[in-house]
Amino acid sequence: MKLKSYQELIVWQKAMDLVVNVYQITKGFPREETYGLTNQLRRAAVSIPSNIAEGQGRNTAKEFQRFLAVAYGSLQETETQLMLSRRLGYIDEAQETVILAHCAEVARLINGLANSLGPLTTDH
Repeated sequence: MKLKSYQELIVWQKAMDLVVNVYQITKGFPREETYGLTNQLRRAAVSIPSNIAEGQGRNTAKEFQRFLAVAYGSLQETETQLMLSRRLGYIDEAQETVILAHCAEVARLINGLANSLGPLTTDH
């Protein structure tokens, strides 16, 4: 079945939910982090569904895989910044556990979608 839109992708939907969660938790970050960790974390999270959407709109599976790889990298950046937020005391352990579990779900979905597109070939 051919998708009509990236919006039909479960991975995109879950990634959008993750962005909403990131925005919700970063509302409680200290004011001095507005242009620091808050902004960086939000930008990394937004990059995940954005790259999934852009990749789905490309002409080839290879290009889509490349954008999924970028989305996965942004996901890892988001996870790292969330762990840092916990170490700095901006979120508690329960919040970290829940949001990192959401990240893990998105990671599985990204990897599954990338694998379904066929073997990744490299240009060397």
